[in-house]
Amino acid sequence: MTIHLHRGDLPTGIDFGDAVAVDTETLGLSLVRDELCLVQLSAGDGDAHIVQLDRSSYHCPNLKALLADNAIQKILHFARFDVAMCEKYLGVTLAPVFCTKIASKLVRTYTDRHGLKDVAREIAGVELSKQQQSSDWGAAELSEAQLQYAASDVLHLHAIRDGLSAMLGREGRSELARACFDFLPHRARLDLAGWPDTDIFAHS
Repeated sequence: MTIHLHRGDLPTGIDFGDAVAVDTETLGLSLVRDELCLVQLSAGDGDAHIVQLDRSSYHCPNLKALLADNAIQKILHFARFDVAMCEKYLGVTLAPVFCTKIASKLVRTYTDRHGLKDVAREIAGVELSKQQQSSDWGAAELSEAQLQYAASDVLHLHAIRDGLSAMLGREGRSELARACFDFLPHRARLDLAGWPDTDIFAHS
């Protein structure tokens, strides 16, 4: 595994193919309060690219172009949060998306454990450490442990997607999953507009 740290933006010329694994790190879990700090990316080749964003401007044209490219699938776990963060701070809509958490909930109905650590263990056969999950991602200098943690969240998403895609196909739920994925940008906009917990489809 090689971790490439880029300050401010991706360099030109990096090819992630037709699908890129994406994750973000923020100052916290509030869309209103906590700023976007990092975007992690992987082509599924064992390398991770971590972009440490300039929070004074969020000027990162190469990263934004990649994330906005509709010809490239974005693979995320709990995409709802990352899609909202990228919409708010980078002004880009992530699409098309494959959310491994939604896919897990649609086919791993024999369990209620849909966190990335549990899904990675079962589907990809890897153990992920969550030791740095609560960490200061706004620090000017990131520790090696932080970089390792940030990278681990994207390195296995291609394999997880492939495993879950096979299960979705087996259970006849691929079309339903795709419809859920396609709705994610709208769900993220509802979160940003003030409806994070309200079920607008409910009768009450």
